[in-house]
Amino acid sequence: MPVPLLDLNRQNGQLHGELMAACERVLRSGHFIQGTEVEAFESDCARFLGVKHAIAVSSGTDAILVALMALDIGPGDEVICPAFTFFATAGCVARVGATPVFADVDPRSFNLDAADVARRITSRTKALIPVHLFGQTADMDALLPLARAHKLAVIEDAAQALGARHGRHFAGTLGDCGTYSFFPSKNLGGFGDGGLVATNRDDLAERIRLLRTHGAKPKYYHAVIGGNFRLDALQCALLRVKLPHLPAYCAARQAHATAYHQALGALPGVAIGTDRESLPNARLVLPAASPGHTHIWNQFTLRVPGSGRRDALRQHLTQAGIGTEIYYPLPLHRQQCFVHLGQENLPVAERLAIEAVSLPVFPELTSAEHTAVVKTIAAFLA
Repeated sequence: MPVPLLDLNRQNGQLHGELMAACERVLRSGHFIQGTEVEAFESDCARFLGVKHAIAVSSGTDAILVALMALDIGPGDEVICPAFTFFATAGCVARVGATPVFADVDPRSFNLDAADVARRITSRTKALIPVHLFGQTADMDALLPLARAHKLAVIEDAAQALGARHGRHFAGTLGDCGTYSFFPSKNLGGFGDGGLVATNRDDLAERIRLLRTHGAKPKYYHAVIGGNFRLDALQCALLRVKLPHLPAYCAARQAHATAYHQALGALPGVAIGTDRESLPNARLVLPAASPGHTHIWNQFTLRVPGSGRRDALRQHLTQAGIGTEIYYPLPLHRQQCFVHLGQENLPVAERLAIEAVSLPVFPELTSAEHTAVVKTIAAFLA
């Protein structure tokens, strides 16, 4: 049975009437930049997250970029971020003229290793960017005290984690600010690029709003140099339709993840959330939610130990018509544009790059499709 990695039409099709009505409303308004649709969406997001300010921006990448700009991070500064994540996290640091410093990650959560972060802090370090990868929050209980002790800003990259919780707090609401993405594949997927910055700091919110419109206040008068980081009114109107459904989308993903754990975890040679060194004979390692973390499973990412075995499993699944993706095949410190930084080996990030593969976990995945994925993996392990 063919199983797609993601099928956006299943989700959006269920809301077709409401989405078309939102399009019609914006079309008839004749107001496409900023305005009431954007303000309403920002209010909805701030209320959902429990923060004072939610600022809609043009993409998840621009959310990180404008947050760095608002914090006056630039040439001569260092920003610590994980080596195993999407490029935008470090790319934005470089774009403001600062230096990304890559830290290794935890092999169970895939998120920043706080102990490795601690040893990379220097007098030039100005900020940390913990990424809440694959829908699970980083170890903020360790990272936040570290940041406070060294007077570092914390920008949470929650692009994949809108709705995830660290204890009682939503991802993106614990640091100075949190950044989110509405790229179509995210748990709250939009209809193109889109992003958000959330913060409880009035000063930071004011500066981000200024920077997203070329630093103009009033119009045509520029005290600072910003950018065009606005999110279209149409995108905001469409996202407002989907936002109330986010808890249900996350719950469906969580149910699929639980079913994977139950079915795949019963197979011989399969471990759950265990580092390979402590279980050297594991043939497959399933991801796990850390205690106190509410995982929303933007991706369900396996580890397949052994030279070439990840790629063999992916080929096996592809031949059966089952969609997969590799997040991420080359860690950031090995990217050509960053090799001049001369950073040493980061063994966990490098191992994950050759072991990790993600399975279908989108909310509308059917039980028959889920069973097909499990049976195909079982056949590979047999």
